Amino acid sequence: MKLLNEYEYKIPKIWFYEIKGVQDVVTEQEIKIAEKLSSLRSKVFLETRGYLRKSLSTLFDLDPQEIPINAHPGEPPILPPSMGNISLSHCKDALVIVWHKSKIGIDIERTDRNFNHMKFAEKYFFQTNKSNQHNYLTKNMILNQWCAVEAAIKWDHGKLAEDINHWQYFEKPKELIHKKKNIHLTYSQINFNDWTIALAYEKKTSLNPEIICYSKNF
Repeated sequence: MKLLNEYEYKIPKIWFYEIKGVQDVVTEQEIKIAEKLSSLRSKVFLETRGYLRKSLSTLFDLDPQEIPINAHPGEPPILPPSMGNISLSHCKDALVIVWHKSKIGIDIERTDRNFNHMKFAEKYFFQTNKSNQHNYLTKNMILNQWCAVEAAIKWDHGKLAEDINHWQYFEKPKELIHKKKNIHLTYSQINFNDWTIALAYEKKTSLNPEIICYSKNF
């Protein structure tokens, strides 16, 4: 296994993939798990795990099937402590994976996602001073909030249904606060072609979104 130098270990790595139905570098155990899932979930599970293994294999110079990752359906992927932290997210046509030495969460959404953003804001509104800000909310603003909060939930290895109403989102400063657990995170948001991507991490984490690397399979 390749040992990362100090510089490599400090820099977060992001891989971006279009979802195309590729399912080639998964383990026999993952295939058995997929057989118990519905057809759609099986395809997504195998493709995301395949890309996860492919990405980490380039980072650690290991065979993809030898990556010691625990990544069951519906659960956050976990690496051995000595190998850092991983998070992944997918939408209908794309997948993002982030690796960093420190705990990190990621989420991706299409910028053209069709939804009633005003009703969405009423149900899942994260900012303070709700009554003063409701009138100028745009779909893009709500989408960015949703994306950042989902990234925070993944950082916490939480559950969307249980945690969504406990997170507060602040645009300035870029902060996410879990009121019940007293968790304070910061976030970065990246506009990338037709997608918006959010990263959530602890404030002490040194992370500059401008130095994040993208690996595409276009």
